[in-house]
Parts: sequence; structure tokens; C-alpha cells
Amino acid sequence: MEDSWATLGVDLHLETGDEATHSGVRKGLTDALRAAVRGGRLAPGTRLPSSRSLAVDLGIARNTVADAYADLVAEGWLTARQGSGTRVAERTVSRPAGPAPRRRAAGGPTYDLMPGTPDLSSFPRAAWLKAARRSMATAPNDALGYGDPRGRIELRTALADYLARARGVHADPDRIVVCAGFAQGLMLLGGVLRARGLREMTVEPYGLDVHWNLLKRAGLRTRPLPFDELGTSTAGLAPRSGAARGVLLTPAHQFPLGDPLHPDRRAAAVDWARREGGLILEDDYDGEFRYDRQPVGALQGLDPDRVVYLGTASKSLAPGLRLGWMVLPEPIAAEVIEAKGGAEWACGALDQLTLAEFITSGAYDRHVRGARLRYRRRRDQLVAALAERAPEVRATGIAAGLHAVLELPPGTERSVVQAASWQRLAVQGLASFRHPAARVPERDALVVGYGTPAEHAWAGALDALCRVLP
Repeated sequence: MEDSWATLGVDLHLETGDEATHSGVRKGLTDALRAAVRGGRLAPGTRLPSSRSLAVDLGIARNTVADAYADLVAEGWLTARQGSGTRVAERTVSRPAGPAPRRRAAGGPTYDLMPGTPDLSSFPRAAWLKAARRSMATAPNDALGYGDPRGRIELRTALADYLARARGVHADPDRIVVCAGFAQGLMLLGGVLRARGLREMTVEPYGLDVHWNLLKRAGLRTRPLPFDELGTSTAGLAPRSGAARGVLLTPAHQFPLGDPLHPDRRAAAVDWARREGGLILEDDYDGEFRYDRQPVGALQGLDPDRVVYLGTASKSLAPGLRLGWMVLPEPIAAEVIEAKGGAEWACGALDQLTLAEFITSGAYDRHVRGARLRYRRRRDQLVAALAERAPEVRATGIAAGLHAVLELPPGTERSVVQAASWQRLAVQGLASFRHPAARVPERDALVVGYGTPAEHAWAGALDALCRVLP
């Protein structure tokens, strides 16, 4: 096609190329519009003509214009909202020609695939409000006072029943401590173990630096376990000079790699704890969400005296509730309760009562079942999209959970993350989860939180992801 003039509010010269095919014309128009936005000829907020009007101006098919607009919306250059048309996205910096710079595009991401958060738009508001009304109607007056540091007995009793049934946990309400999420539980445990003389905590070679930093603030060094073709190796728990007697594990669904701890290594970890007097901190962060595998029971069920079980409502409901729980072995329970203080100060009693009612009424089970179906559908759509649009990228760790690891060609992780940032897609590379002292082979991958986007944003997020993959 010859160079064309299109009226976009002001005259703008678009060099769309001379390709005759639909795909060629679409690419030429997409490139021309992108260059106009990038170079500043189309200012942020500019409203573009309708696909029909632009197609008439350019003498091309309307669906070609619509497809080009859709491409640029997915890339973050344009926005499209019902009632306000297609506009140039707000950007305070433009991307120069040549290699992509290292800085991120201004503004927040259009699509969020960061791991660690559920779809907050699916929070069961109506059912939660119903549980809140019921719990308030029957709550004793003392529920509004300074309560037991372990948390409300109603919630601890409900949790004991639920965890035994759903996760195979041996739980006595008297040894359950409600906490403000996993982070507070880890802080309390770190302080108690340091006071007991512990100097070092063994951790997995991949995990969250926020957890390692919390242990460091408690005065504990962290030492990563070895890693091999079967995943995290418990061989690093063998006795040695100055060895730690505590280990933090995600045995049901390793974060972020996604595989369960090998059965032989589960048994070996418990044997080590019994033999050495060690303590295992079990982070069961998303144990309810499994799809095409049998549920992996809690490690705590193998030895309740040597394992601290930590769970949370952050993945099953919402992190903003700030509700988590610890099931403590008898020898350490009193010390953790004392460290928490003489009264409950971190978790609101009303939210605890609401969650207790939510669990005992069956609403929690119904919500988890529904969420499991939604997340499984998204996982299946992710796998199908990869097979069609990025067949060299393999998804692993997908039998359970809310995220997947996408294996990339060697040496491409940084460039893919950078490309995603320019398309206003928030995603995280595997390298950011590797412990600084871990001796593991270099591995390029993305950790994709497919559970994070709201339902209406999922299709766009998946499309944007496929665009940045090799």
C-alpha cells in the first residue's frame, strides 16, 4: 500500500507499507501506529477514529484496523473502553528506537501476572457478609474485649476440624495460634528459635526473599538446601559442624517451582527432625488448590511433635484479611504464645468470628471448590495458549496452585521480563526467587501468577504474555 493520510483528529502521515495480504497490512498499520505513539506524534489521551472510519480513510478492511487496535491495546500503547473509544495510553516517557532501555515504562501495569495473590475480584462478598451478620448476632460480649493471644476459640475450633479433614493435620484448638498472616507467624517463630539458641535456619534454594529477611531480622542466618533433578534435597539436613536444627519448607507445593517434596525426602526430613531434635516449619500456603493429582497431605501429619504447620487465608480468600494460623508442637507452644503477648492485638476478633462462621457453615468449602474450578480453567487455557503460540515454552509445576513456571530458552529471561514491562505486563523471572547462596544450575524461566488477574482481565493478560514469549 502507498503511504496514506488518515484523519485522526489531526492529519497524520502513516507509512503502512505495501503488503497485499491481511496479515501484511495489519502488521504495517500496527507498526505505523506504534511508531506514531512512540515518537510522540500521537499524544497520550488522543482519541483514535473508529475502526470503520479509519478503514474508509485507508481503503482497507475494517477488521484489519480492529485487529491492529487490539494488538496495540494488548501491548499497552492504546486503551479501549466501552463508551470512550480507543485512545493513546497515558505514558510519561516514550520508548526510543533501537535496543530496549533498562528502565520500566511509566505508570502501573495494565496486566498483572505476578505470583502470590488470588483473584481478588472473586472474593465471596455476599457469603462473607452473611457470615459476619450471623457471627455478630451470636457473639458474646467478651469477644469485643482484649482476647486470648491464641485467637478466638470459635475460630481455633473451626480450624482444628477443617485442617484435620482437608489437610490431614493433627490439631488441638489449644495449640493453634491465630496470627496476622504467615509473616507474623514466621517472625514469632524466628524470635523464639533464636532465644532457644538457634543461629541458622535451613531453607529451600528457591523461595521468597521476604521470608529470608524476616528470619535475618530475628537474628538467624539462612542456608539453602541442595537441589537436583528430583527438586529440593534433604541431604543438606545431615548433621555437620554448626548445622542448623530448623528448616523452612513448602512440601505440598514448592514455591515457586511447584513440585511437591519427593515422598522419600518427606520421610527423610521427619527422620532428621526426630534424630537431631530439629524443627520443621511447614508453609502450606495454597494446599487447597490441586487439579489433576491426588492431594498431598500436610507433613505435620507424619509427626505433630516435630513440625509447625502454618496456613493462611491469603490465597484461598484474600491477603487483606490478615488471617493466618500456626499449629504448634507441645514443646514450643507456650513460648510462642508468650512471645505473641498477653492479649490478642494483631487480628481483629470480628474477622476471626466471621471466618469461624464461614468455615462451619460450609461456605468456605463451597468457595474453595468454585475457585478450584476457575483456576483450573485458567491453567488449562494457559497451557493451550502456549501450545498454539509459544510451543517451545514449557509450563511446569501446574498440577496445583495459582502459578506456573514457564521454562525459557537459555539466556532469555531478562529480555523477556524487560519486554513485558514495556507492554505494561507485570511478571517475575525465576532468578528473583533464587537464594543468593544456592548452588543451582542457571535456569531461565518466568513465574506466572495465572490466579492473579480479575476474571475480565484474564484473557488480555494471557494474550499479552504470549506476545512477549520467545
